[in-house]
Amino acid sequence: MDEKTKGIVSYLTWIGLIIVILTDKPRSEYVSFHIRQSLGLMLLWSFGGIFYYLPGIGKFIVGLLYLVLFVFWIIALMGALNHERKIIPVLGEKFQEWFKSI
Repeated sequence: MDEKTKGIVSYLTWIGLIIVILTDKPRSEYVSFHIRQSLGLMLLWSFGGIFYYLPGIGKFIVGLLYLVLFVFWIIALMGALNHERKIIPVLGEKFQEWFKSI
């Protein structure tokens, strides 16, 4: 797989992310960028379900969170499709910092 394909596949489910992590040898900074962005989005998506069980507005919060994360995912995926390093708004820089060992 070339770098652009790995960047795209990293956004396609956890399985795609794991495949890209395992096949990115030698490490490419471009692919690592997209791995970090994707990992951050997927972790937020997974942990977002915790708020679902809050009484009253839990479902609204989760729905809003998932809508925002979907928009961020589209932005990141479009960056990978265009072979660009498009950082996602708000937390993209933090994802790069938090997951810099990946």
